[in-house]
Order: sequence, then structure tokens, then C-alpha cells
Amino acid sequence: MSPLLHPVSRRGFLAGAAASGALIVLHPFSARAEANQAHLRIMETTDIHVNVLPYDYYADKANDTMGLSRTASLIAAVRQEATNAMLIDNGDLLQGNPMGDYIAYEKGLKDGDLHPIMKGMNLLGYECSTLGNHEFNYGLSFLDKVLAGANFPFVCANLIRGTELAASPRDDKLYLKPYVILDKKIKDGSGAEQPIRIGIIGFVPPQIMVWDLKNLEGNVRTRDIVEAAKAWVPEIKEEGADIVIALSHSGIDIKQGYGMENASFFVAGVEGIDAVFTGHQHLVFPGKKDFQALDGVDTEKGTLQGKPAVMGGFWGSHMGLIDLLLERDGSKWRVVSATSEARPIYERVDKVNKPTVADDQRIVDALKADHEATLAYVRRPVGKTSAPLYSYFALVADDPSVQIVNQAQSWYLKDILKSTQWKHVPLLSAAAPFKAGGRNGADYYTDVPVGDIAIKNVADLYLYPNTVRAVEITGAQVKEWLEMSAGIFKKIEAGKADQALIDTEFPSYNFDVIDGVSYKIDLSQPPKYDAKGGVANAGSSRIVGLSFDGKPIDPAAKFVVATNNYRAGGGGNFPDINASKIIYEAPDTNRDVIVRYVVSEGTINPSADDNWSFTPLPGTSVLFETGPKAKDFISGVKSLKIEPVGEGEAGFAKYRILL
Repeated sequence: MSPLLHPVSRRGFLAGAAASGALIVLHPFSARAEANQAHLRIMETTDIHVNVLPYDYYADKANDTMGLSRTASLIAAVRQEATNAMLIDNGDLLQGNPMGDYIAYEKGLKDGDLHPIMKGMNLLGYECSTLGNHEFNYGLSFLDKVLAGANFPFVCANLIRGTELAASPRDDKLYLKPYVILDKKIKDGSGAEQPIRIGIIGFVPPQIMVWDLKNLEGNVRTRDIVEAAKAWVPEIKEEGADIVIALSHSGIDIKQGYGMENASFFVAGVEGIDAVFTGHQHLVFPGKKDFQALDGVDTEKGTLQGKPAVMGGFWGSHMGLIDLLLERDGSKWRVVSATSEARPIYERVDKVNKPTVADDQRIVDALKADHEATLAYVRRPVGKTSAPLYSYFALVADDPSVQIVNQAQSWYLKDILKSTQWKHVPLLSAAAPFKAGGRNGADYYTDVPVGDIAIKNVADLYLYPNTVRAVEITGAQVKEWLEMSAGIFKKIEAGKADQALIDTEFPSYNFDVIDGVSYKIDLSQPPKYDAKGGVANAGSSRIVGLSFDGKPIDPAAKFVVATNNYRAGGGGNFPDINASKIIYEAPDTNRDVIVRYVVSEGTINPSADDNWSFTPLPGTSVLFETGPKAKDFISGVKSLKIEPVGEGEAGFAKYRILL
């Protein structure tokens, strides 16, 4: 057992698992299954993002909240206790940590090579998976090589090869099979084996055509998830499937529309689908925290429109589990009842995350060489920093971790544009904090000390393999860009104490800071745009004092803004920001640009220049939560009056800002 993975003993595993619900010796369905009934347990992993081992390569230390090698122990426990069990995955496998980048960019995959994720999944005996949106980050040829090493099928019913949609979804030339039907044997309540046909269909968010336009344009296109489901599910039933399972790499939302990113609620409403495995949002369902107060969503029973559903967290943090009680009606099986749960691999005890399961040693051994090669890759120094880089206060003040990204993007494009028609157009830069806002836990923040900067630190600053883009827009559009970003803040009532500041539904990666201009944000005004880019308050104006070169910005003036392919292509639905505004598409990733900038400078100074702040609101205070290590950097936040006020939930620290 590798010392870096902090395994617990077999006795500790059993005791901890029992205490946390990770082992259940007898499920209630088992006790009442009769001769014409059978109990089927379907396990899900989702959003693994190459986190096969419980190791945080950004922080270069073990982490007990992640790792498929830990989830594997939950899977083994269910197989031990269940008469009939199967394992599926819901996508987002290939990108998300430095091991993924190392394999894609450094080592590469030759014909016959197994990607580390496939080494682990093949050992665990998956029966099917679908594609997540991050499967396309390294291009289609890389994806094809990875999938060739899988011992199980991948399905996707709404990814089309080529550029043409057929008149009917069932006539589309799909990139993968839309579904598979697995012919299996299950034991009924009398112990007799009976045949069953299980149909599995998969879906990917249509937004991949925006997020990975550079890899996909001209090669594939997508169709609406629900439209595809309604077309293909009847065919699955026509081919004799007893039950139909949807692998929906798409989250849960009850707002309907064509081309939904988070369509799993409506997938559940498609006639013929019996259970929905969902993901993409990095949340947990069923549970007490997420998706409360949504009509048709039962967070206790784990149902969407009455159908059983599960979302098993992210990075292997949970195993999703749907239990089906099946009844044989003549020659066919049907679902008569179901339960759903998401089992964690750790628990929080005395403010510390404690593992409740051990590693599957087979996976640890299989990935030993990949792990060691990744460590060597991420520890490679590229330069130095004269100031610490951290993101603990990135949502409330100008921030060094965002500052350095903007500096690098401007440095890169300045050289490129100086010989073009845009050489005299003012250059701005837009970047957002990726590791902020608590989406992935209280430890999920950038924290790079003064001294050497290694590749792991650059990957920590910029999580995604985006490529640099430049867009040309007007001063008026710069303001609207910032109005959209300012939607992350709730409306604050002047003169009132301790109001919640951050809208947790607004992702931190859509909180762009634009360098090259100065501005303030008036929190007493309501947000003009909602989290999805819709106009919420048309007359509102939160961005005040917007200036360029010391003067109020000219709404008609032209500006070039350095950004990434996601934002420039329309990601986040920022007003007027789309592919039509792009003037330059760089071949280099934003991360590579940061590395080259650091190498060029030798020693960087990433101190924030405080080009934005909140407008004063006398007698007003707000609260926000951040990582517990923020206390070490509070003195570096010059633009705010800020003070600690104790602990928040789940290991976060709470702070008060005096406006």
C-alpha cells in the first residue's frame, strides 16, 4: 500500500464504512424479493476528472476527499452485499488534474497505450459510460485513442459526426453508438437465474460546441438532449429492453428550453426511461444541501419527476447508487419501486476530513508509474514569484492569482498585435478566478508561496487547457461584460449589517476581472444579468466610474480584450461576447502563455493593482466564506475593511466586510 495514500486498516475500513453508510449488509429489497422479483443495484461514478488516486497534484499532497481508488472500495462493498449489481460511469474522465495534462501534452498515447483512467476503470469492470464535456478538451483524435483502450462501451445519442443534422435524430450519423442493450442474467427472489435486457443511453451537453469550438468545429455537432432521448428511447424499447437507464452528463434544472445544458430533470420525464444517472454540476443528489425547493425534485427520495436519479459528487468523492426492485410481468421485467443514495468516501470529524474506505491496491499499483511521472512533471520549476499567489479573496477584491493571468495574456498579445491593424487599439485583458467560491470544498483555493514557481503552480492558477483568444468590442460592451460579472453579488441593502454577499448559484469562473480599466461595483443596485446571462434588471447599472487611461470610458471607443476560447466563443452567455467578435485565435493555451511569461520575466510580481473595488455603503456590512488559510493573507487585502467572524460550514472560514 503506497504511503502517500494514507490507507486505513481493514478493521478501520469496515468500522468506518459501517458508520458512514458505506456498507449495508442487507438491503430492504433483498428481504422482500419474491420468485417473480429481483433486486438490481446500479452503481455510478461521475466527474472523475483523472482523479484516479487520492492525491492533489496542485497542492502536491494526499487528499482523502478524492480518488477512484477509494470509490472502488465502496463498489466492492456493494458487489459483496448484492445479488445483482452493475457499474456505470457518467463522463468527464480525461481532463481536470495535471495527470491528464501530462498524458495529453507530455507523454502522449501511442496505439495500444492505456490511459491511466482506463487502467483503473478496466480493473473495476465498468459496463458502460457516456461522454462528458471535458472529454473533448484535448481533441477528438486523443479521445479516440483513449476510448480504444476501454473494455466497455461508450454511448452518446446527441453527438453527431460531421456538420449536418438529419431530419430525424434516428437518422443522425452519430459519433458513437446512441445506446447499448446489455443481455444479463439476474437472480430472482427464489435464487433462480433469469434473463434481462438493460438498455443504456448517454448524453453530453450541447454546449461543447461553444466550449471546445476549436476542437469540434467542422468535425461534429450536437443535438438537444431531450429531443434525442425522445427519439431513441422508443427504439431501445422496440429492440426488447426491459428497463432503460439514462447516463446524462447534464445537471439538474427545472427551467425548460431547447439545447439545455442541465437537462436531466426533463430526461427523467421521457416515457420509457426508468432511472437517470446525472452529473456535470459537481453536486450531490439526493441530499440535504443541493437542489432544494425545485418543483418535481425530491431531494430525500432521490427522484426527478418521480423517476429514481442520482448524482455522485465529483472526483470520486461519492458513489451514486440506485436500487431497483424489478418484477417479472410475463416475459418482461418492470420497475416496481426504487431507492437512491450517494455514498461518500470520507466524513468530516472534528473539522478534519477522515477516509471511511481504503484504496483498492490494484489501482494504486497499476498507476504507480503514471503517478511518479506526473509528480516529476508538476514539480518542474519555471521561474520565481516575489509575492504570494492566492485566491482566498478573489471574489471580493482585486486578486494576485487573477492579476498574473491578465498580465501574461496582455504580454502575449501585445507582441502579436503590434504588426496588425489593431496595433493602436487599446489592449485589455479579462480573467476569472477558477479556484474560488467553494464549489469543490474549503481547500480548493490557489496558494503559491514566495519563491519558485513550478508547472504545478501554473496548472493551479489556470485549471483548464483553454487557448488564448482576442476579441474586439466597444467601451459600451466592456461595461456590459463587467455588469455580467458583477451578477455574482447579491443586492445589498444600505445600512443593514451582515448580509450574504455571494450568489452561490453564480460560478466563480464567470466572475471576470478586466485589467486595463478601473471601476467600482455598486452593490446597492440589483444585478443587471442573472447567472445564465439573462436580463434580470434592465435598468440597473452596478458598474460605476468605469475609466480608461484616467478618463471616463468612451462607449463608442474600440478595445481589444485578451481572453480564452471559452469566453470568446460565448461561454457564460456574456452580452455581445461571441465568436463574431474574435479577431485572433492563438495556437497556445493560456497555461502555456503563463509559463512562457514567467520564464521570460524570471521573477514575477503578481501583486494586485486594485483596479476595481466596491462603492462605499456607510453603516453596511456583508459576509462571505472562504478557505481557512485566508487568515494568513488578510493583511494583503488593501482595498477592503475585512475581519474574521468565525467558522462557516464544512470547514470554510467566515469573514465580514465593512462597506
